[in-house]
Amino acid sequence: MSHGSTTPPADTSLTAKGDIAVLRWLVAATFIVILNETIMINAIPRLTVEFHVSERTAPWLTTAFMLTMAVVIPVTGWFLQRVTTRQAFALSMTVFCAGTLLAALAPVFSVLLVARVIQATGTAVMMPLLMTTLMSVVPEHDRGRVMGNVTLAMSVAPALGPAVSGVILEYLSWRWMFGLVLPVAALIGVAGMVRLRNVGEPTAGSVDLPSVAMSALGFGGLVYGLSLIGAKDQPVPPAYLVPAGVAVLAVFVWRQVSLQRGRGPLLDLRTLTHRTFTLSLALMVVAFMGFLGSMVLLPYYLQDARGLSILHTGLLMMPGGLAMGLLGPRVGALFDRYGGRPLVIPGSLGILVAMVLFARVDLSTPYWLILGMHVLLMVSLAAVFTPVFTLGLGAVPRQLYSHASSLLGTLQQVAGAAGAAVSAAVLTSRTTALIADGAGPNAALAGGMRMAFVVSAALSVVVVALAFVLPGRLPASSEDPSDGGSDVDGALSASAS
Repeated sequence: MSHGSTTPPADTSLTAKGDIAVLRWLVAATFIVILNETIMINAIPRLTVEFHVSERTAPWLTTAFMLTMAVVIPVTGWFLQRVTTRQAFALSMTVFCAGTLLAALAPVFSVLLVARVIQATGTAVMMPLLMTTLMSVVPEHDRGRVMGNVTLAMSVAPALGPAVSGVILEYLSWRWMFGLVLPVAALIGVAGMVRLRNVGEPTAGSVDLPSVAMSALGFGGLVYGLSLIGAKDQPVPPAYLVPAGVAVLAVFVWRQVSLQRGRGPLLDLRTLTHRTFTLSLALMVVAFMGFLGSMVLLPYYLQDARGLSILHTGLLMMPGGLAMGLLGPRVGALFDRYGGRPLVIPGSLGILVAMVLFARVDLSTPYWLILGMHVLLMVSLAAVFTPVFTLGLGAVPRQLYSHASSLLGTLQQVAGAAGAAVSAAVLTSRTTALIADGAGPNAALAGGMRMAFVVSAALSVVVVALAFVLPGRLPASSEDPSDGGSDVDGALSASAS
């Protein structure tokens, strides 16, 4: 089977040292900005009391961040083609640092909420910028090794967010979640600008404003609607918001297809004509739903059902996140040597096994076993994410890199919102039913979590099925056969030494 070949390409030159240095700064910047997406989760109860806001209002600190990401990321595909690499990096880090400083000093809840929106705007630019730059400067045969480091930023950062905040909140004020991040982000921003060079040339072009509006309403409405599922207070019923968001996105898709025939689209959907990218995108979406769902379920179970503190919950979940990050580069190197199938198939099976095991926990399950299951889940996700990102983005031609990265980032936000919403809804529904049947609160919560993990296990079956049809390697042209055989590495590959 040609896709499963374990013979590496004849050209074994590695990425140029200068390009690696650039990517390291971009990875560091992406890690620190994405960490803030989930860092507020543990602080919500404390902020509810300190700012005298309702339980319905306080979670907006996380919801607004996620909403802003979903609205801004689709525009980055167009934006990154119109500005230089240095301009995009400088804007992203400046906006993020401004939002972080404002958050640390926020005197009232409304200011903190605005600060989170500003933070998210900077974050939304960084992830597509990193992926687009990587695909442009790294030769195909070296992408797995380099993409393994990117996994640290894209997947480990949100996994470590609650753990980091748990440690900070145990000993310091919530303001230190921003006060400690700000100098690190500023240092990375300054150092990155010193080392960063421009990749490619910006192109001129105007933005289609109706597409921007439809993207904001569609993705924003969909993510917000999903975030309300299972919530106690719903300003607008999700049953209205979710279908409305889907309907607007359908019109958005139609307009993007129409614009492809003339003026450039905001989000070029020709990326989806490449089979490997579409398969990778589908696998990533389903796996990310389970990943974010587990992040929602475990803290509920550990804190509310088992009585662990925020600090102990964070410490129990930290080894899994660290294992995922440390394995990323190793997984990437194995991908370069053996291809994707020897990693993605066992990884997807590991995800399924972990979800099935979580679906069997109760109030007496040993903590060491929970720790082991969480590490298994994180290690399995690491084995899946790096090959899937590398194969998927490598399957599209160079001119679509920024659009493919934007679509990937946008659907990550939608998948995360959907995973969290489904898990929370199933957890709440099952817990309520068990209490009505006479179960104690803790036992009912454990039962609700088991049912939610049954749903996650069902999603994992889909991940396994997609893993078996995903190719092990890209064709020699670095693209799907349908790509027309253009070389996505181009002249920049020659700069590797």
